[in-house]
Amino acid sequence: MNVVVTGGTGALGAAVVEALLARGMSVHLPIHEPALPEHLPWRDRVQATPRVSLDDEAAVARYYASLPSLWASVHLVGGFGMAPVTETSLADFEKQWRLNTVTCFLACREAVRAMKGGGRIVNVAARPAVQPTSGMIAYATAKAGVAALTQALAAEVLAQGILVNAVLPSIIDSAANRASMPGADHASWPKPAQLAETIAFLASEQNALTTGTLIPVYGRA
Repeated sequence: MNVVVTGGTGALGAAVVEALLARGMSVHLPIHEPALPEHLPWRDRVQATPRVSLDDEAAVARYYASLPSLWASVHLVGGFGMAPVTETSLADFEKQWRLNTVTCFLACREAVRAMKGGGRIVNVAARPAVQPTSGMIAYATAKAGVAALTQALAAEVLAQGILVNAVLPSIIDSAANRASMPGADHASWPKPAQLAETIAFLASEQNALTTGTLIPVYGRA
């Protein structure tokens, strides 16, 4: 089974790719980089396409049209930003929308076009999309867009046998997050490998019933 993973070279993405490979899936990665980073242990077991801009409508359409028959598409690419509303420019707001919501929309649309006879789509929203947090207005709004997109799309494509869900992480236990919050309780944060197992299930044939859901994966955070 062929599955696309956007954002596959990040901490969560690398864990998701590993979990999908363990399930016997053929993983396809559209990446912004010119090549896969050397540190990824599975880099020789995936099909990577370099320099794909996931907020470019034509580029995303070309990428999905080039794939073999598609079973699943997992959308992890995105970005994060914090600032009080009075210090959030329109450019800041639009950047979060484009990084998170636009990339998800384009990948979802082209995945639906590429799926024949059913499939699975998994998006990544975030806890602030449903439990807004002070100082994250642009990010929370963008991730709320991902959540709404997920539920609307699930209703639209159910008759085609395509199941669409989103996971809502809290703070993920990554090296970057630990560095930015050294005094936090890292043990309470969900681990990339734990989140990856939930995502891999939602993208698999074993998920035969769940669609249109926003699944909290907060850990103890």
